[in-house]
Amino acid sequence: MRVRGAVARVLAGVVLLAGCGATSGSVDDSSHYVSGDGSTTILSPADRDPAPVVSGTTLEGAKLDLATLRGHVVVVNMWASWCAPCRGEAGALETVFSQTKSKGVDFVGIVSGSKDSVDNARAFTRRFDISYPSMFDGDNSLILAFRGQLPPSAIPTTLVLDRQGRVAARALGEVDKSRLLGLIEPVLREPS
Repeated sequence: MRVRGAVARVLAGVVLLAGCGATSGSVDDSSHYVSGDGSTTILSPADRDPAPVVSGTTLEGAKLDLATLRGHVVVVNMWASWCAPCRGEAGALETVFSQTKSKGVDFVGIVSGSKDSVDNARAFTRRFDISYPSMFDGDNSLILAFRGQLPPSAIPTTLVLDRQGRVAARALGEVDKSRLLGLIEPVLREPS
């Protein structure tokens, strides 16, 4: 059974990573790749599910648990160093992080590690001056933990968690500053 579970995780990671490209993709409930449309989804507070338990080690070696960020709006960006759209959105993510951190918005990256390495991920963050923490996800278990209501069905995918730790919004594919702020600002305006 453990081998079957490991094979299923690897296959799910391959399907997830197939979404990296100029267009994004999604995975339906049967785990088949479905061509994506680069969509953005924002859920009303009544329709949100709690984010999964996600903790790991940052590229700098520190422990990070998303649950410790409750009370803040949290942007979770799934990326990989080899992904062209991830390179394309890196500057926008860092700019919006710098603009919103004083408003109680935290950013966390999750590096899809099945085709990546910690060294390559660190080089990516240096090249693009990424100052927020990223966790390395060698087996994609952190990314796959989000497979519920708004799954991260492509690399890159950006999720926004509300102050209660619920998944509030998702953008499939590359985000620019305007699209990213369009995800964050409605959640940030919600009462604490």
